[in-house]
Amino acid sequence: MDVRGTVAPGFEAVRDAFVRNFEQRGERGAAVALYRHGRKVVDLWAGTRDVDGTEPWAVDTVQVVRSAGKGVAAAVPLLLHQRGQVDLDAPVGTYWPEFKANGKERVLVRHLLAHRAGLAALDRPLTPREAADGATGPQAVAAQEPQWEPGTDHGYHAQTYSWLVGELVRRVTGRTIGRWIAEEIARPLGLDFWFGLPADEAHRIGRIGPLEPPPAESSGALRMRPKRSVVDAYRDPASLTRRAFGAIDPFPDENAPDYLAAELPASNGVATARGLARCYAAMIGEVDGQRLFAPATLTLARTEESTGPDRVLVVNTRFGLGYMLHGPAAPLLAPGSFGHPGRGGSLGFADPESGIALGYVTNGLQKGVTADPRAQALVRAVRSAL
Repeated sequence: MDVRGTVAPGFEAVRDAFVRNFEQRGERGAAVALYRHGRKVVDLWAGTRDVDGTEPWAVDTVQVVRSAGKGVAAAVPLLLHQRGQVDLDAPVGTYWPEFKANGKERVLVRHLLAHRAGLAALDRPLTPREAADGATGPQAVAAQEPQWEPGTDHGYHAQTYSWLVGELVRRVTGRTIGRWIAEEIARPLGLDFWFGLPADEAHRIGRIGPLEPPPAESSGALRMRPKRSVVDAYRDPASLTRRAFGAIDPFPDENAPDYLAAELPASNGVATARGLARCYAAMIGEVDGQRLFAPATLTLARTEESTGPDRVLVVNTRFGLGYMLHGPAAPLLAPGSFGHPGRGGSLGFADPESGIALGYVTNGLQKGVTADPRAQALVRAVRSAL
């Protein structure tokens, strides 16, 4: 395996795990980056830029990271709160009056971020064109009746998060969330990260696609069967699980230029591994003189807001304000870690206590939502290096 990039002394175990992902876990093309205390210590890439191709992954290859982008999107309302522009305990309707319809007057901003708004699904799924047009999605969630009493329980807002958080940001700032991130986060930090991939960057993106994991005996991994309740939830078209993930129907072509040009912060972030890692590094400390979160904001991001059985994922999950927290459903580095995985493999997170920030992107999407074995192998390697 021709692995390119750099590894600082002491972090060779991460490179070894990255290589084993190709040799044992079916990886086709991927990149991993790691920062510690604001300094880049791992920056590796290998394989092909397209899951079904032969052209090598390049130093500037970017990929769709699916829900791993939620962690970058969540930074926006937290930064607006930090700047005094958003009150996390205010009703969403304070900023977005139309949202008050159908019993949502008491939905708070923090409920949106902690997946407690009760708006995980839509009564009528949106077409890919409607989902991407910037207007139909916000109108649909504003009109939607909650699936449970807001604030009383949690369930992963897999797709509706795009329109809930995106429209809140637009109402407060007058800018789309993609533009706000480009101007206030990505440009100052020099990040390769977008919601709404610019046309002049489209030549850099690789094709993602499904990838069957290798047999357990060849990967050396213990293959765990999902619980029957989880399997049933994903199979049942009427379940909240299927409806939440199916809020866009039919499922969009994630490699299509019009999909990549849309701003869907729940699902279509485009990034390099180093872009994800550098963003998280700036959340927990300085990176080349730039810092995103003040200490109080960092505390908000990783203070538990939701815990226990998740109405959508049908397993126990933990969320802070916009971020998954370390736990069995989403194992990160340590108890104080916060971040977000992307369905199929990608991952971004930070651990303030160790100063670690990690980004991992892949073009081969394996089955699973929160604990991909390739990403977990990298996390274990980081842990062993500390």
